[in-house]
Amino acid sequence: MTADDPVPAPRAARRPTPRARIVLAEVSRSASRADRTRSELAQQTRVGEALVRGLVRAQLSLALRLSLLVLIGLGGLPWLFAIAPSVGRVTVLGVHLPWLLLGVAAFPFLIAVGWAYVRLAERNEQDFTDLVQRPER
Repeated sequence: MTADDPVPAPRAARRPTPRARIVLAEVSRSASRADRTRSELAQQTRVGEALVRGLVRAQLSLALRLSLLVLIGLGGLPWLFAIAPSVGRVTVLGVHLPWLLLGVAAFPFLIAVGWAYVRLAERNEQDFTDLVQRPER
């Protein structure tokens, strides 16, 4: 030993490291399911196609529901004014109510529906990702 070499601590001064139990079956099982699901998606097997079809169906359902909301919200206003002409004659701050609703209020409504669509579509995609990466129980 030279003067630069560190002096090893006596055996009594060293603390024993706690033992860790490693079970290879649990580690490989959780990794293999996620890998298997990803490979099924990449190889476009029946399971992968079913998962993607479910995502597409959820996104289509969301788009149709919000389109129906826009159709009822904006398309229903001319019907309202045709059925109840007295509502169409109401003025607010010197402007007729149909102009305010269809010309001004429609834009914030469409922006809000677009914002809701993006948030809900991202949630659908996150649910799909969680489903694909979920470990097997």
